[in-house]
Amino acid sequence: MQWLKWVQRLNESGFLERVMNWFSALFSRQRIRGELSQEIREHLEEKIEELVAAGMSKEEAAYAARREFGNVMLIEEDGREAWRWPAMEDLLLDIRHGLRALRHNPVFTAVALLTIAIGIGANTAVFSVVDSVLLKPLRYPKAEELVALHQIAPGAPGLADFENGLLLSPSMYFTYSEHNQTFQSLGVWVPNTANVTGLAEPEQVRTIEVSDGVLQALGVRPEVGRWLSEADQNPRGPERVMLSYGYWQRRYGGDHTAIGRTILVDARPREIVGVMPQGFRVLDTDFDLIAPTAFERGKLILAGFGYHGIARLKTGIPIAQGDADITHMLPIWMDSWSNGPGTNPHFYETWRITPELRPLKREVIGNISDVLWVVMGTIGLVMLIACANVTNLFLVRVEARHQELAVRAALGAGWRRMVRGLLVESVLLGLMGGAIGVGVAYGGVRLLLAIGPANLPRLNEISLDARTLAFTLLLSLVSGLLFGLVPAVKYAGPRALLALRGAGRTSSVSRDRHRARNLLVIGQVAMALVLLVSAGLMIRTFQALRTVDPGFADAPHLQLARISIPEALVAEPERVLRLQDEILKKLAALPGVQSAGLVSEMPMEGFDSDWDCIFAQDKVYPDNVMAPLRLYKHISPGFLQTAGTRLVAGREFTWSEVYGLRPVVMISENLAREIWGTPSAALGKQLREFRSMPWREVIGVIQDVRERGVQDKAPEIVYWPPMMEYLFGNKTPQTLRTETFVIRSERAGTESFVNEVRQTVWSVNSNLPLASVRTMQEVYDKSVARTSFTLVMLGIAGTMALVLGIIGIYGVISYAVSQRQREIGIRLALGAQQADVLHMVLRHGATMAAAGVAIGIGAALGLTRLMSNLLFGVAAHDPTTFAAVAVLLVLIALLACYVPARRATRVDPIVALRYE
Repeated sequence: MQWLKWVQRLNESGFLERVMNWFSALFSRQRIRGELSQEIREHLEEKIEELVAAGMSKEEAAYAARREFGNVMLIEEDGREAWRWPAMEDLLLDIRHGLRALRHNPVFTAVALLTIAIGIGANTAVFSVVDSVLLKPLRYPKAEELVALHQIAPGAPGLADFENGLLLSPSMYFTYSEHNQTFQSLGVWVPNTANVTGLAEPEQVRTIEVSDGVLQALGVRPEVGRWLSEADQNPRGPERVMLSYGYWQRRYGGDHTAIGRTILVDARPREIVGVMPQGFRVLDTDFDLIAPTAFERGKLILAGFGYHGIARLKTGIPIAQGDADITHMLPIWMDSWSNGPGTNPHFYETWRITPELRPLKREVIGNISDVLWVVMGTIGLVMLIACANVTNLFLVRVEARHQELAVRAALGAGWRRMVRGLLVESVLLGLMGGAIGVGVAYGGVRLLLAIGPANLPRLNEISLDARTLAFTLLLSLVSGLLFGLVPAVKYAGPRALLALRGAGRTSSVSRDRHRARNLLVIGQVAMALVLLVSAGLMIRTFQALRTVDPGFADAPHLQLARISIPEALVAEPERVLRLQDEILKKLAALPGVQSAGLVSEMPMEGFDSDWDCIFAQDKVYPDNVMAPLRLYKHISPGFLQTAGTRLVAGREFTWSEVYGLRPVVMISENLAREIWGTPSAALGKQLREFRSMPWREVIGVIQDVRERGVQDKAPEIVYWPPMMEYLFGNKTPQTLRTETFVIRSERAGTESFVNEVRQTVWSVNSNLPLASVRTMQEVYDKSVARTSFTLVMLGIAGTMALVLGIIGIYGVISYAVSQRQREIGIRLALGAQQADVLHMVLRHGATMAAAGVAIGIGAALGLTRLMSNLLFGVAAHDPTTFAAVAVLLVLIALLACYVPARRATRVDPIVALRYE
């Protein structure tokens, strides 16, 4: 390793030996000095004995020996000098002096340490999150070579509404993996769920289905067993599966003999072939089982865009070259596959599919970086305000020591030595504050993990590690130098030293001595305003989000549970629907339940929705122009009433229509307005998905639903019945097998109610586990978690800044009053009224606050633009927020000034002038 070679070169040069010898001497000085004195005494005694033996008296011999040897004290001093490192010993002396000074001022030390510890602790906690999420490489070998296969299709109308762009189809995967020139390995994956039975109670587990190439690209070896291989992708071969480390521990106790056993997944036996190591994830998706996609190649078509792609670039290949490679393969893909007889495979040229490979780290992080950098910046401002506060404390303390500094200057102390002494004291304070701050940071990290967004990426990697502790040490040193430098230069610099040498005991306090403290307070107020404005904008954003109708009502009383009925358990689609219907009826009969319904996925649940083109019968679509893509959902009769979703026009499905396969459909209000102008005009119109599908009559129009969150535009949605013909392109009737059951009840969310729901489902079929059991309020809160997190963090930072700012103003005004006590006494003695003194002091505070507010508004106007993408329903330069914060800050500043101002009015002129 490089550092070992470096250490070896230092050792060969003799530098390390010299350093070790010096350190040995430094910490053994007393012993060495004692040994030197002992040797000198022994030498003198030997000489005296020789002279006595030669005939001298003992007194004459002692005198002659000392005269011949020389000045003993001088020789001892010369010997000690040979073992000294003056600069280091002076530094150690300064450290001892600094520690003694801090110990003798416990109130100052405690207040300063508390302020520093809170500032450093908060910054360390946030840095640990930023470092773990944004800065560290992903936990894969050579993670910089990994890319996500992202695609866009600007020519596909409506695709922009979908968060993930254009995902890959299985046929794309085969084309890209077989014809590429730039990738070492490539694969596709998709998250899913499955039912596991036969181990204990039925359980729905998180699965990831992977093609060959995914695990090879990620390059993380299994903890036990082997990867899924290419042979495991055979749809007619033995079915195999891998376990996550957590599932292996939970279900098998970490037993290595689990390899080779079978596990019932969706009522089908699968052999366990491997266990992935602890902490392994596919991107940031956690899982219990990894299963092969096992594509049946002969049945694949061009479409089926539902898979995430991942690849490892060949060494040295840039992303741009990978994009070019995929662009070259797109015509090969269209030439090699089709969507069936009579279709034009080159139709997708009109979509203008364009690859946009992304570094895998960017894909994992997503858009959370904006939030984290804003939070890091705000906490950094709090640290600056804390430093300004401690600097003011140091200024006051050093000013109180001006007599001591004057004496030291008169005795010949150089300005460099005095500056160094003050800086050593401030750095010691910073280091001690940092040590306490580590404990604060530990609690802060726990708090951040508790209040942070549930979908925060790389959550399991956040910790206080060596990098974070190094950041804490650096921050402690820098902050110590920062708040010690101003007092050191002001009171111990060359010009200040001349003034100290000529200073008298009763020197008056000039305006210049207060200027630094005033400027620091103005800076504190300015930074506090920036933070409070940011917090105010997030409060306005949160209020705006709360006023948006999400498309459902009374979320706390909506109980959700996801149930999947695999084909191996119930094969016939109609039996699946009747089973779902029976479950709904039994759930609706539970005590306290008002109604129940089912839907393919509730808004904001995070499950992928289906989508495709939608054609209207009375609209003309030119050749080579596709109809816009729309989201699909499947809902049961009674769902709208249960969810509290308004029916804008028409009616909802009936069970007779569902079982009778009536060609009916419902659509969202925005889709009705886009195609036909008004919701009522859409009733009776005809829609279909593709040309071979019969037209379906629009019987109802549903209010717009904020599918991905209240901050995003409501997409246009087509609502199909839960069972229909031509579902997934199949002419025979099909039923969606995985649905979210929605139950409206005052008891939603309680443990007893969830247990009753579970027992009710098992009374219908004991092999059906419940998954994603939660209330709709939990789903909603998760969707606004990023905004809530930012609001809480900015609120905490703003409150800390406000408190520190108030303390700063109060401290400066109080100190100014104490220093101007003589002046105030003279004013009162000459006839000034108490109201005049009160106004004078308040005017001083108001002037500083107004200056800070003015500077802060200018800074906030520039900085709040950085958080524009976090805002909703409010502008980054919202005048109401700016004005309210400015007025609030000035009023609070005046309140902080009022106490010392009142104290100033009570100054007794006789007492103030007694010692003059």
